[in-house]
Amino acid sequence: MAVVQTRGLTKLFAKGQVGAVVDVDLESREGEFLVLLGPSGSGKTTLLRMIAGLEEPTSGEIWIGGVLVNDLTPRQRRIAMVFQSYALYPHLTVLGNIEFPLKARRMPKEERRRKAQWAADLLGIGRLLGRKPRELSGGERQRVALARAIVREPSLFLLDEPLSNLDAKLRASAREELEQFQKKIGTTTIYVTHDQVEAMAMGDRVVVMNQGAVRQIGTPADVYDEPQDTFVAAFLGSPPMNLLEAAGVIVGFRPEHFHPSAALPADEPVLKLAFRAKHEEYLGAERILYGVLEGGPFDGEKAVARMSSTLAARFAPDVVHDFAVAKKDLKFFDREKETRTEPRALA
Repeated sequence: MAVVQTRGLTKLFAKGQVGAVVDVDLESREGEFLVLLGPSGSGKTTLLRMIAGLEEPTSGEIWIGGVLVNDLTPRQRRIAMVFQSYALYPHLTVLGNIEFPLKARRMPKEERRRKAQWAADLLGIGRLLGRKPRELSGGERQRVALARAIVREPSLFLLDEPLSNLDAKLRASAREELEQFQKKIGTTTIYVTHDQVEAMAMGDRVVVMNQGAVRQIGTPADVYDEPQDTFVAAFLGSPPMNLLEAAGVIVGFRPEHFHPSAALPADEPVLKLAFRAKHEEYLGAERILYGVLEGGPFDGEKAVARMSSTLAARFAPDVVHDFAVAKKDLKFFDREKETRTEPRALA
């Protein structure tokens, strides 16, 4: 297992351009599953490729296991990387694909077979060793790619959106398998995704990135419950956090914390809001209400409420309803810097 550190890591693809990665300081923990999360173009894959040695940084340092690796090749860094496309050799069997990196090292055949069998059994594909990639499902191909990576016994796994080619149902089961696999082998893993569900479900910690910069690092609960700026608040959550502007401040609250006033405890300190429902989405287990606030400091602002479908109340469109948010669930952001600030009274 290895700890990864980046110090002031920057990547500019052309002189004078906005950086693809800008001054990133990051430190993993030994054996953790660290997720790089962000929208397309946020710099997460570029950061991963620099750690792997596939991209040369413009400035800054990369340390793996206490060793400065800027001048080391990917092979010398003892990493294994799995890409979005599994890059399996179509003419080789599953066994041939898993053995390939060991064969390149001129490892004796008997030892190669033993390691390949171990990796295949670990990932539940031992029965598939004689098949070709075209005979496998997407999930099986993903496991072959992982098996090929782990036979190298790397000190670090780098995974670049390996589940994005799978359908939604298979992706959910693959998430669980991948998480269990990582915990079983205990190798430090850095995982890139734009999918917040993957990040929240799998990560020990999540690194939220945007425009080449790290916006927040924390546990899934940290980044969701205590976003440090409005980008993180709006990027995480579906629907995202309500962000309402008042004098000099932005007030945020999650849709699941926005309730009919009668549903909150009588002794709970709350912010009361008049909410005109415009549209309702029924999603089976829950309902999403879209509407507009009327009166008070947020007059005319759009808001979203998310509530259980078991709630007896019904909300007629274009009718004003009494809603409220518990004050403990309010987040305050500076209007200019868009970063967290101290709570304040609202007129």
